[in-house]
Amino acid sequence: MNETASWHDSYDVVVVGSGTGLMGAITAARRGLRALVVEKGAYFGGSTAMSGGGMWMPNNRLLQNAGVQDTKERVLTYLDTLVGDTAPRARREAFVEHAPEVVDELLAATPLKLGHMTEYADYFADLEGGSAIGRSVESAPFDINTLGAEDAARIRTSGAIAAPVPMPITSKDFRLMNLMARRPLQAFPTIFKRVLQGVGGKLLKKDMAAGGRALGAGLIAGARRAGVGIWLNSPLKELVVEDGRVTGVVVEKDGERMRVAAKGGVILAIGGFDHAGEQRRKYQSQALTEDWSFGNPDNTGDLFAIAEQVGAGLDLLDQAWWFPSISPLTPGADPIFMLSERSLPGSMIVDSTGHRFFNEATDYMTAGRAMLGLDDGKGDHLPIWLIFDQTHRNRYLFAGSVMPRMPMPKIFYESGVVVKAKSIAELSRKIGVPGLVDGAAHFNVLASQGQDDDFKRGLGHYDRYYGDSTNTPNPNLGTITKAPFYAVKTVPADLGTCGGITADEWGRALHEDGSPIDGLYAVGNAAANAFGTFYPGPGATLGQGLVFAYLAAKHAGERARSSERARPDAQF
Repeated sequence: MNETASWHDSYDVVVVGSGTGLMGAITAARRGLRALVVEKGAYFGGSTAMSGGGMWMPNNRLLQNAGVQDTKERVLTYLDTLVGDTAPRARREAFVEHAPEVVDELLAATPLKLGHMTEYADYFADLEGGSAIGRSVESAPFDINTLGAEDAARIRTSGAIAAPVPMPITSKDFRLMNLMARRPLQAFPTIFKRVLQGVGGKLLKKDMAAGGRALGAGLIAGARRAGVGIWLNSPLKELVVEDGRVTGVVVEKDGERMRVAAKGGVILAIGGFDHAGEQRRKYQSQALTEDWSFGNPDNTGDLFAIAEQVGAGLDLLDQAWWFPSISPLTPGADPIFMLSERSLPGSMIVDSTGHRFFNEATDYMTAGRAMLGLDDGKGDHLPIWLIFDQTHRNRYLFAGSVMPRMPMPKIFYESGVVVKAKSIAELSRKIGVPGLVDGAAHFNVLASQGQDDDFKRGLGHYDRYYGDSTNTPNPNLGTITKAPFYAVKTVPADLGTCGGITADEWGRALHEDGSPIDGLYAVGNAAANAFGTFYPGPGATLGQGLVFAYLAAKHAGERARSSERARPDAQF
């Protein structure tokens, strides 16, 4: 079926997935091409809308305007040192070269207002070329209702971080809120402002959002503004391949199979295999007996069938954006975000020996790998417990919504996720961890000295970001001595997988032999992580997703323009 008449519709670029892939559709449409986004689910935004919304975008003009000086050479030195040969260098070179212009594109194409995530350090900031001030940006609170009722109702959301009342919470806000009992003069004006925006906004028919939901909504707004077609409930069924070239897609739109041409190319931005339990146990860890992923629930491993159809290479399938979290409270429920608890004084994480086994304040990808034993070859450390005392409970936010000094909700105890005791010895017996008494005693010696001899907690710039700056001499260390004592069941959750189809510096999908697959691109979590086995900074997953969607669209646009059927106003 090569005739034009065999197509139900024809576009210059077709993007599969409505997360960071929207950047590709926007890029194409703003340059005069006809672009379509097909989304498997009933909601826009994918894992992007469910995320924290930060974007690691080194050397962009927002940072420069804020007085943050940087160079491409420093960023590449950092990535070369960190990533090494776990990913092709050409991929990170392309990322560093084009990240600044993608930020410009975002600002020009969407109604979003972006700002620097000040002091949110690179995750390995102590390496040569690293940044302690941070290289990430995020959206200011955004009114979802400006999209119109129909689109606003279809932005995917997540209950991962749920405030007690409607309020948009940025990354900077969360850091301050977490220290509300320690730095009230700084925290409460921000809290009041966000509550006013959230609750007050409702009275004005606004739905103020921050984080990934704001980013997802802004991308949808940009796509609508650019004239991008968007189909929901339209899962990809197969690629159309003619003479070795990918020329279109077959999707099932509202139950009807549609054959859609893509003159310039197909950009896969479908997410990974977050909720494909069999593949996760096969490629990652047998310890993943439960579905602990915060990723889009529609990410069930569609990339495997696509790769098989076209002979695409796959890489880094053992990797994920790991995110240590509080165990689900009920069977089938999501885990609960645990962003700062493990970094704050008066807490430690232990395994069944009752002793610590890693630096709790490290970045979440490294922490998850440690929990699963993926680096030391010793196997997983489950069951795992976060241990803290009443001083910690009095000072800090817990689970994103339990305020300092606030009694722990009964469901935490009834579920067995939280265990409480009058002494460390009693806590040890209750959770069945006999070595806890010795483990706590050893930790308290280190905490008293402010020096973690075992794992160097509190020495890195990123460690201290979620620490307590009022706690001296180490913002991440404090003794666990004040009764009662708490143990919280902790699991190696994740924000999504980051292994997938191999791709080059333009986002072109590659065959198993490394040659490009003509007309096919893979970006975001559909592609193997451009940073290999590492997470270089906050929002690196969204950053690379946006950049490679942009580059893929540029490349596909050139292909479309070279076709005699391309629109004459298309310019790249």
